[in-house]
Amino acid sequence: MLRFDINLSMTLTDVPFLQRFQRAADLGFGAVEFFWPTDEDLDAVVAAKEAAGVEVVLINMATGPAGERGQLSDPAHKQTWREDFTAALALAERLGCPRIHTVAGNRRPDVQRAAQIECAVENLTAMLPAMQAAGVTAQVEALNTFDNPGFLVTTMADMVEICAAVNSPHVRAQFDFYHMQRMQGNLIETFRAHLEWINHVQIADTPGRHQPGSGEINYRNVLAAVEESSYTGYVGLEFVPLGEIDTALAWLPKEARTTAIAADLSL
Repeated sequence: MLRFDINLSMTLTDVPFLQRFQRAADLGFGAVEFFWPTDEDLDAVVAAKEAAGVEVVLINMATGPAGERGQLSDPAHKQTWREDFTAALALAERLGCPRIHTVAGNRRPDVQRAAQIECAVENLTAMLPAMQAAGVTAQVEALNTFDNPGFLVTTMADMVEICAAVNSPHVRAQFDFYHMQRMQGNLIETFRAHLEWINHVQIADTPGRHQPGSGEINYRNVLAAVEESSYTGYVGLEFVPLGEIDTALAWLPKEARTTAIAADLSL
């Protein structure tokens, strides 16, 4: 069976942020994920989650100044990253959220790539005791360079490089089929070959990063492969709706938005 969650920050933008928890529940979802709620009162975020009765399965930590796309790998901002991660960990504990996307950051022109990878590994390793105590996993995600020029982590191999160096079950890869299609393709084989490293999956179609069925990815086959695998986590809907949200979710019937069989999806 497939389990779905919906991204509040990218996919449910038709209402203000705090209303999106209930919006997700009304649409039939029992689980959500979201980017760091920069402009929101965190007490209000927790209250909105509780009132809607949804589970939070992933949050993104703060990404630093605009355009940096995270500071995990920036040696000049180790302390800032660790403080931001500590804040994200505190929110995750309040929400009962088991995963934090650490947002790897851009290539620094003045720093060797190896030094940036080492910085990322050192940062994650330093936070392991806190993650272990909280039961939280740090996520490393590859982003495509068409949408994110200069990003450090762009392939499955890059994600595995960092996860393997930390060598802890509390640091794992976030496999976004949209980014993977844009960067390297071979989606199903790559996913299957790296299952030991993957504990969160996200989907969107390409081009455009719209809903499954709007582009070139055969999501009937992709989701069937996820379902048939040993993966037991969520499939996060992280797309920009093409049309109204009801239209963008037509491929996923309301009764299937918590659990579904791939063959029953309208793809």
